[in-house]
Amino acid sequence: MKIKILLCASLLTTAVIGGCRTPIKEVRTPYDSPLPPGQYALRKITNPHEIPDFTMACLDLADLRTAINNSLNYLRKPSSRRFFPSGQITHSLAVDSLNEFAKMLDSGLTGRQLNEAIRNRFNVYMSVGCDGRGTVLFTGYYTPIFNGSLERSERFRYPLYTTPDDLVKGPDGQILGRRQADGKISPYPPRAVIENSLMLRGKELAWLSDPFEAYIAHVQGSAKLRLPDGKMINVGYSANNGHEYKSVAEELVRDGRISGERISLSAMIDYFKMHKEQVDNYLRRNPRFVFFKKEDSPPLGCLNEPVTPMRTIATDKSIFPRGCLTFISTSLPSIVGGSAVNQLYSGFVLDQDAGGAIRAPGRCDVYLGQGETAGKLAGQTYQEGRLYYLFLKSTANIGGF
Repeated sequence: MKIKILLCASLLTTAVIGGCRTPIKEVRTPYDSPLPPGQYALRKITNPHEIPDFTMACLDLADLRTAINNSLNYLRKPSSRRFFPSGQITHSLAVDSLNEFAKMLDSGLTGRQLNEAIRNRFNVYMSVGCDGRGTVLFTGYYTPIFNGSLERSERFRYPLYTTPDDLVKGPDGQILGRRQADGKISPYPPRAVIENSLMLRGKELAWLSDPFEAYIAHVQGSAKLRLPDGKMINVGYSANNGHEYKSVAEELVRDGRISGERISLSAMIDYFKMHKEQVDNYLRRNPRFVFFKKEDSPPLGCLNEPVTPMRTIATDKSIFPRGCLTFISTSLPSIVGGSAVNQLYSGFVLDQDAGGAIRAPGRCDVYLGQGETAGKLAGQTYQEGRLYYLFLKSTANIGGF
């Protein structure tokens, strides 16, 4: 994501795809509740009986080593050090923990043996969640594949833009605003102003054939485009206009356009195909606007490293340590007989991304891959669960959080 809003992260916030998800609850659980002042997002588990059983996750290690290598590559960059310590997690502890876990994988340990080794060598920390008791909402995100063009035509009329020259960022990539002719910085205009004024004319990167597809690319933070000659290109997140994300799905439900029980990404796509005249009205209710760049690599997360399906998560990077090894326990959908069916899931993942709708310790977005199937799964991902971080005992003399 950078923030891949991706981001990360996230077609809807607490009501639909944050990721993407299913029904909006009548009584909204405050998953995005911020941490109280002075509190850490992670709490060390001191009771061995509260440490999860990793055995099932230790039987499925596909692509885990690759994801760990991506995190280690990020942590080798000098720029990564400025984000540590994160809480009380040091940069060296993050690196040592990943290296040790990688050695354990390379040793051939699996199943119960690996579970036992992890419990012996690692301390386990749990996200405090939205309620101080560890409740985390898991949603899903993906990389869509759309038809597109590098030239405007009658068919391809909806642009994705590159970052404008007058957008000002801070040293950590935060959006400061728009630089005026006199050098002063003002808030960057919201989506509606950007689109109505055509102020970005000349900054078009690519063109899509459908306005809602362009919006999905904004929310997911990346896309693969199939050009008219059949060539595929990747476009990824570059920056945003600094405005807070607002859920279009919640707006549709609030206006009675789609019921809370039916709301999903596919339902929104179908609705806007039938009601093209309403697309601009709803999309412009979300003031956040994303800028893109062409990428030669696979989809990247906010660490500027590749994201790996089922091995990358997006969290709030202001409170969680970047690139670290985590373990999730929740329910995730899988395709069974052509339908998405929720099943209990536990697995090791790396914290490698961020999302515009992924805020606070009670939110986590799981990267589910590329294309239509991944989008279908992302659209059904909306489950509570637990989020854990693993750090090496031998160097983790950092006390309880």
